[in-house]
Amino acid sequence: MKKIILSAMMLTGMLTFAQEGKLTVSGTVDVYGTVNTIDGPGTPGLLVDSPQNATMFGLGMANTIFAYETGKAGAVVDLAYGPRAADAAGVNGINQLYAYYSVNDKLTITAGQFNTFLGYEVISPAANFNYTVSYLFNAGPFTHIGAKLDYAVSDDLSFMLAVTNPHGEFVTGYGSGNAQLGAQVGYKGQYFNLAYGADGFGATDQLYLDYTGGFDISETLYLGINAAYSSSSDAKSGYQGAALYLQNAFSDSFSLGLRPEFFQYNGDANADESVTAITLSANFTLTENLKLIAEGRYDSSDDMIIENTTAGAFPTEDSVTAFTVAAVYSF
Repeated sequence: MKKIILSAMMLTGMLTFAQEGKLTVSGTVDVYGTVNTIDGPGTPGLLVDSPQNATMFGLGMANTIFAYETGKAGAVVDLAYGPRAADAAGVNGINQLYAYYSVNDKLTITAGQFNTFLGYEVISPAANFNYTVSYLFNAGPFTHIGAKLDYAVSDDLSFMLAVTNPHGEFVTGYGSGNAQLGAQVGYKGQYFNLAYGADGFGATDQLYLDYTGGFDISETLYLGINAAYSSSSDAKSGYQGAALYLQNAFSDSFSLGLRPEFFQYNGDANADESVTAITLSANFTLTENLKLIAEGRYDSSDDMIIENTTAGAFPTEDSVTAFTVAAVYSF
């Protein structure tokens, strides 16, 4: 009898908890097939920063996001598994894990592990038009651990300030001298981003400047832009580059996009080494949840640094052409 009463009390508490807040579950699953023009398995940008892991058929990642919100506060647990997640999402299958509090309609405080505010592309392929990722995406931070303040002045203007650990390591216990500071100004869909400090790879003064934005050229044609610059006097390293995202929707179920990109390394070790990549992607919406991405990509570098795998999949290649078909399911 006591067990029955206890069970009823627990069930009542669970129902009350569910009624007070809102729990949502979403996620993605992606798989692919790829071929290229060299004698090797690698394909640039396919699995983020480890092209040597790309095989003829392969798995991307399984991503499940649990979000709970009640009143002014909420929490997000974003789990990601698979080769793509292992490259970019950190350790232990955690892509994001954070809590937030809305002080008012304009100010929100967030603390935990969250994806970077830098760059045009994101880790999940469901949110990108292209399946492969750019060199700019690979070079910049993926995820941060720390706290940030978001302030929306209006629908057009917003500000963000962040204090985080160095993004290259997913651990705690850093001293105050090893922090990374971040800031963002957003205006009418154009975002100017800055990060400065320790990067977790040996630099203590790494500077990141990033512009991400875009414009609707017509009702169906869109132009996205990403330009970035990074440098460090301490580590004598950095990069600069730009990518365009030209996308046209021919119908509700078919879109075509072109992404030209130029990327150059700076620093003593690889000064002025550069690579150019041109990616053509066709997006087919098969159902409300399933899309197919067919992609052709050409990478070229006189310095033979394609994907920067000088000791990996492309030790002697100055160019590579790859063809990829990916299926991305969202729920």
